[in-house]
Amino acid sequence: MNDIRYKIAEAARMAGVSPSTLRLWEGYGLIEPHRTSSGQRLYDGQHVERLKQISWMRTEKGLNPAAIRETLEKSALDSLSALPSARRQGGEKRRPAKDLRSQREKSAQSIGIKIRHLRREAGQTLDVVAGATGIAASLLSTFERTSQGLSLPALHELARHFGTTIAALSGQEMRENSPSLIRSGHWPAWPATSSGVVVQVLSEGRNQMECHRFQLAPGASSEGAYQHEGEEFIHVLAGSMEIVLDGDQFFTLDAGDSFYFESRRPHSWRNTADGETVAIWINTPPTF
Repeated sequence: MNDIRYKIAEAARMAGVSPSTLRLWEGYGLIEPHRTSSGQRLYDGQHVERLKQISWMRTEKGLNPAAIRETLEKSALDSLSALPSARRQGGEKRRPAKDLRSQREKSAQSIGIKIRHLRREAGQTLDVVAGATGIAASLLSTFERTSQGLSLPALHELARHFGTTIAALSGQEMRENSPSLIRSGHWPAWPATSSGVVVQVLSEGRNQMECHRFQLAPGASSEGAYQHEGEEFIHVLAGSMEIVLDGDQFFTLDAGDSFYFESRRPHSWRNTADGETVAIWINTPPTF
């Protein structure tokens, strides 16, 4: 289990709402935080993900608290009903979900520590980094402690400021160049810093290509545009997504579509499907 606990102000900031909104949602039965002996509210990682989901359903779907609660309850029941069929698919040797979760949590905790180490090694204060990257010092402080609260463009800018990449910070380049075999379903995942965005590694090592599998929940997006050196290739396996280049060129990709573009062009993206979108995403050279 992830032992990190967030105060109500931190949790609210990660969900993009105010602390008073979290109290309101608690009153509607949408969230039930932990409580200290003195009554202080504390939120763990699962709480934060649920808060982000509630926020998305409220702003993107326009659902009221009653409808959100009904949707969440139905989703939980559907997940439970799907478990037996998944277990009946015998013969597959899968890593236990608990082990995968533990690995992700350990990785998520370490990326913030790595950023703090790089900042201190460079002799820079939070205010200096904030001025150089445009990321608020308060967000940087929270990220260094929790590895949460930054969008992918913000995290990319932070990595670039320290002369590294998100892939390197996530441990993707730990292996030396050698054949890389990753079994189906055993993809290592980047720390989940953005709501609804899961980036899974398809090839490990210091390679010329960064090969990833993007899993995007409904409404998930890059939360802004970013750019870097290199070229990119996308192939959509399921769902649909929109790519925006240079702020004014829009491309809709459906399942089976492929897209190739220069990474130096500012680009953003979002899942436009009602359900999950899955895409193979390749960057070369490794600058992301």
